[in-house]
Amino acid sequence: MNNEFTAIIEKDGDWYVSYCPEIPGANGQGQTLEECRESLAQAIKLILEDCREDARRGAPQNAIHDLVIVH
Repeated sequence: MNNEFTAIIEKDGDWYVSYCPEIPGANGQGQTLEECRESLAQAIKLILEDCREDARRGAPQNAIHDLVIVH
């Protein structure tokens, strides 16, 4: 899944902390900017995977499961 999301990153002492306003609950941290971005990317990935699985569990069995690609 290739998507782009906003990362809001702030310096907090020796750490960088981040969040993604498009994905509630997606937060990251790291001692470097790169660690912080990677931490946030992993959080976004986990949240989206969980949302996808949760949606599939709640769909009727005869529902069509298809993909929509957003560019």
